[in-house]
Amino acid sequence: MAVSRVFLIDTDTASDDAVALIMALRAPDVDVAAITVVAGNVGVDQACRNALYTAELCGSSVPVFRGAEAPLMRPLEDASWFHGRDGMGDHGYPPPRRSVEKLHAADTIVEMAKRHPGLVLVTLGPLTNIALALQRKPDLGNLIGRCVVMGGAPCCEGNVTPAAEFNIWCDPEAAHSVLRGGLPVELVGWHLCRSLAVLDEQDIANIEALKTPLAHFALECNSTARAAYLEQTGEHGISLPDPVAMSIALDPAVGTNWSSHYVDVETNSVLTRGMTVVDRLGVAGNARNRPVWKELLQYPPNAKICWTLDAAKWKTVLSRALS
Repeated sequence: MAVSRVFLIDTDTASDDAVALIMALRAPDVDVAAITVVAGNVGVDQACRNALYTAELCGSSVPVFRGAEAPLMRPLEDASWFHGRDGMGDHGYPPPRRSVEKLHAADTIVEMAKRHPGLVLVTLGPLTNIALALQRKPDLGNLIGRCVVMGGAPCCEGNVTPAAEFNIWCDPEAAHSVLRGGLPVELVGWHLCRSLAVLDEQDIANIEALKTPLAHFALECNSTARAAYLEQTGEHGISLPDPVAMSIALDPAVGTNWSSHYVDVETNSVLTRGMTVVDRLGVAGNARNRPVWKELLQYPPNAKICWTLDAAKWKTVLSRALS
């Protein structure tokens, strides 16, 4: 099948990111022009190593670019407790044979967007690199066809605090900047990655039955995350937020209920740091609220939010990539 779409993937590569990379690199109608890497789940150098290793497993020589090693205004607080010290379940995977490219990730995002107008930008980690790219080119959104963001917990509980999902919480200032930066954001929140979207025992058995190296790797590298997810939520199985987002990037029909709203991110509060605040009811436009929401009224809807997904379809997209 002829390539019809060009992707750039920004990732803090850990276990679920790796599976998402496999899905994109294996998609027959997608050209992954670059992988840019940001600190988040693990430090940026480990995340680069994980991205390079995953690409090699797929037989891909896609260039990998190192980006921000810390959030814009805060020290990095990683998620190695969830993904393992190496982000991949601590199974001792060998070092990759290739090295990262010299260009900074933020510059790469700008250059690739210029080179490929209509680029599909998929973000799987904190939005630091994207915010830095917007500083370099404020009208970047004019060159981006879609910006699929795995992040946020719109109108529901978070996975790192009661109010926030990790990617947004890790660098809320970057998320705030990106949401106000004019990008065509499609927000795929953590709420989509629970319940029926979780790989249950039968799903895991079906993937094992594929008997491919990629299927084995996808399950093995998520072993630590699987145990951590059970401790975190009480739900058995493997939750794969980044692959869920990638399935929607590859096939928007996986998302079954969408609506556009003004979305912003809390950056000041300790209690609600990183909260994705969604004006779902449009109350900011109520005349009686105008004294309170005067600033907010300057901003129209800036993100499409996916509220539900076809769990069976997402798992089919995953299985196809691993087979």
